[in-house]
Amino acid sequence: MTTSRGRYYAGLQLITAVSNANLSLRRTCNAIAKAIAKSMGMTGCRVLLLNPKNEYLTTIGSFGLSDLYLRKGPLDARKSLPEVLDGRIAVVAHAPSDERLQHPEVAESQQVVSIVAAPLMRGQDTIGQLRMYSRETHSFSRLDEEFLRAAANICAVVLERAELLQFKERVKRSCAKTPRRALPAQMPVSSLKPTEFAHESEVEFANLLDFYQIEWLYEPRSFPLGWNGDEVSQMFTPDFYLPELDMYVELTTMKQDLITSKNRKVRKLREMYPDINIRLLTRKDFARLLSKYGYGPMGDARVEGVGRILYSHVQIQRRVRSLGRRISKDYVGQRIVMIGVLKGVMCFMSDLMRHISIPMRVDYMDISHYGGEEDVVKITRDLDSSISGEHVLMVEDIVDTGMTLNYILAHLASHRPASLRVCTLLDRKPRRLANVKLDYVGFEIPDEFVVGYGLDYKGEYRNLPSIGILHQE
Repeated sequence: MTTSRGRYYAGLQLITAVSNANLSLRRTCNAIAKAIAKSMGMTGCRVLLLNPKNEYLTTIGSFGLSDLYLRKGPLDARKSLPEVLDGRIAVVAHAPSDERLQHPEVAESQQVVSIVAAPLMRGQDTIGQLRMYSRETHSFSRLDEEFLRAAANICAVVLERAELLQFKERVKRSCAKTPRRALPAQMPVSSLKPTEFAHESEVEFANLLDFYQIEWLYEPRSFPLGWNGDEVSQMFTPDFYLPELDMYVELTTMKQDLITSKNRKVRKLREMYPDINIRLLTRKDFARLLSKYGYGPMGDARVEGVGRILYSHVQIQRRVRSLGRRISKDYVGQRIVMIGVLKGVMCFMSDLMRHISIPMRVDYMDISHYGGEEDVVKITRDLDSSISGEHVLMVEDIVDTGMTLNYILAHLASHRPASLRVCTLLDRKPRRLANVKLDYVGFEIPDEFVVGYGLDYKGEYRNLPSIGILHQE
């Protein structure tokens, strides 16, 4: 026991020293993984980071594991040892037969027998994992757990520091571009991007994905394409995996020799793995692909001036679908009248009604503001039919001061509907002046000027499929 305590004490000293050695994040995590594995007498270790949606785990440091094992496929945090998400330590006695693992066959081929996983915590939230691997059955003692949790705490601090440094760099670049723009109030949750790219084109591609809020994993899987006996002699690792589209992407330049070589590999991968969706793309190819899947600009819609995408097309559609289901459940057995104010609500209202499964009819109003103040409202088009005794759902694209909505609700209430509720896609609370009740809210947004998905600036940007923050001079 004394020997074990001494080994763990020396291990924590080494981990602390490495954490403060001013190395890159990947080199730091590699060194931490090595120190943990050596201290515990395990074959290998890796440091995993959760993506912002808590769905996938990305390797940002490892020791003692083969490339084939590290890149056996995207690691789903809800399927692979899901108890770690709840802050618990998971112990796997026999990896090839454990149902909690996604790829037991790869564990068997790489002779991985025992696995121990511990959460990396930030307060009460799990932000990643430490996983240890052994080729022998490994018993896990109370002392092992104490060491592992201590090492995990140090590792979590390393990740948080790296995230803070990246955030500061982004703020610095943002301020350099728009010096008069206010600084963000706080760092976004799980904003760390630990990937070290092999080529500048991959950096550009990742920035494009981030702009459109498209979730991505970098080189998460290697596909064996050739064998020499039992050994893998050729592997192909696509550059990116896009989980929401279930698509692998391999980037290429316009150099013909590179295109020919990569085409050959992609063709072979498709033959050997017919269920895999993979695309070989240039940057121009990807711009066209964005439009096809509803991420990029539609037609000749402007994107210049949009600082960043706040919500992607996929995120909006997912939320609209959820709102439609809630509304249908709340009004079950009833008939509703959906009322919208032209023009910004067009996209939201047309998508929302497609996800409402109860009887309904639609009506529109139009208003104008005058006197230079938004709280002075004139109704220029009223409802086409009576709403007396009807269940009315007022649908808004965005609510900020609430003054206009308050006026419209008072007008609708004067028609004596059976009930009157409000559904808004966006709620900009920092600007609220009137105390209006919002029954259904899509997203709460910061005090920024947003465009897209029906919202315009001087008549433009309405046909962007996503919602972005507009840089205004």
